[in-house]
Amino acid sequence: MKEFNHVIADPEGVHARPATELVKLAKNYQSSISIIFDGRVGDCKRVFTIMALGIKCGNTVTFAFDGDDEDAAMEAFTDFVATKL
Repeated sequence: MKEFNHVIADPEGVHARPATELVKLAKNYQSSISIIFDGRVGDCKRVFTIMALGIKCGNTVTFAFDGDDEDAAMEAFTDFVATKL
């Protein structure tokens, strides 16, 4: 299992558009990919579980990866959140 933390910089937080983009990215990988915020876990392959977390600008989230392609998934997510979130 691999993890990394990220502070959300998008002024609107994680709303429908970035949540949908996260799902599209996550579906490219076999690994289980989760976003963790405030003790709650959202499946990055399901848009509503991401949006239900209510992540705002300035919040710190953890992305967790578990599976055969977790290294590739983590690299892709690291690049994505650096430019989109």
